[in-house]
Order: sequence, then structure tokens, then C-alpha cells
Amino acid sequence: MAERYAVATFASTFDALEAERCCREAGVPGRIIPLPTHLSAECGLAWRMPAESSARALFEHACAGRVRVAAWFELA
Repeated sequence: MAERYAVATFASTFDALEAERCCREAGVPGRIIPLPTHLSAECGLAWRMPAESSARALFEHACAGRVRVAAWFELA
């Protein structure tokens, strides 16, 4: 069975890089990746993290009021 993971996409490169900075400072698990080809977003970057809801909660807390997430996806 393939590993499940969550992906946050962004409306701008600024948001993607700001999310990376916020997450690194807060110790949120994950990393910036190129946008998977089967997904659509205005920015070509995404944040990949474990699929657990706790990882998403950490991300949302770290980025609250600073980053606009365009969409969330759960992939395998």
C-alpha cells in the first residue's frame, strides 16, 4: 500500500516560501516540493507533509494569518 501524504498548494510563490519559513521555525514536518503534475494551482510549489490531521493542524497554526493555502489534497 502506498504511503499517504497531504499536500497544500498556494496561490503565489511568496505564500509557498513563507509557509516553508513558518513551518521550519515551528518544526512542522514536511517540505516544499514541485507541484505534482496532476494538480492545478497558480504557483508551481506545494508543501508535502504526513497525512495525519495533527500535521495539518501544526501547519495551519504555524501559518495562520500569514499564508493563503489555495487547496488541500491527500495523495498516495
